[in-house]
Amino acid sequence: MAAGDAVLIPDIPVALSTASVYPENCAAAFQYAARLGYDAVEVMVWTDPVTQEAGALQALAELHGIRIVSVHAPTLLISQRIYGVEPWGKIDRSLELAHDLGAETVVLHPPFRWQKDYARDFADGIATREHEWGITLAVENMYPWRVRGREIEAYLPHWDPVPQPYDHVTLDLSHTATAGSDAMAMVAALGPRLTHLHLADGLGSMRDEHLVPGHGSQPCAEVLDTLVHNGYAGSVVVEISTRRLTAEQREMALTESLAFCRLHLAGALETGEGT
Repeated sequence: MAAGDAVLIPDIPVALSTASVYPENCAAAFQYAARLGYDAVEVMVWTDPVTQEAGALQALAELHGIRIVSVHAPTLLISQRIYGVEPWGKIDRSLELAHDLGAETVVLHPPFRWQKDYARDFADGIATREHEWGITLAVENMYPWRVRGREIEAYLPHWDPVPQPYDHVTLDLSHTATAGSDAMAMVAALGPRLTHLHLADGLGSMRDEHLVPGHGSQPCAEVLDTLVHNGYAGSVVVEISTRRLTAEQREMALTESLAFCRLHLAGALETGEGT
């Protein structure tokens, strides 16, 4: 590239998950996102009451001049009582929140094995709600639980969304590390069904590590390059763990993660891979 040439950046929004600043609150996530130059925010519905209220979230978005592209439904094991305990009720309230915020996507986890009724109608229920709401429901890849050297299948119909009849999928690169999945094979197999990316890294530990991209074993750069090449139209959401960091270290980790995204999204165009 000649001196003075502009660097092209694909029109793929890079968002910050509010979970990335925990134990700081949702308001802090908007502050970080705006100050560091993120394009958008993904809201993890959590015990922080602000994450559950459209009016409060809209006020934060307007205050910081940053949009909300996605809502993560409270379908984690540790958020089972948020928005009630009835699974479809939690999804419906997350869809309502996304609708009120103008967010395009709701991220959700597959059912747990003990949620048999919910699991039985899961795929059909998702398809029906997508049609009714006009909002993407992107099911996230998970991983088997490991206890004392044994693997436990905790999800129905499975933690791997690739063979499931979901129209839209969220790929989480920390989860591929924990599961021992081939992330690039999943990208290829999912094709256009891959509509949302949680960018993080991992070393294959039993724990879901959510490392800064480039600090683990996952092909984070290759995934970004491939998405640009494939004409990806979704968002890239930085979802890292900073809970044991100081405020200064947290800001450095969030800055590095954003720079990693920008570098590799732009790099795909520089090498002529993106069109």
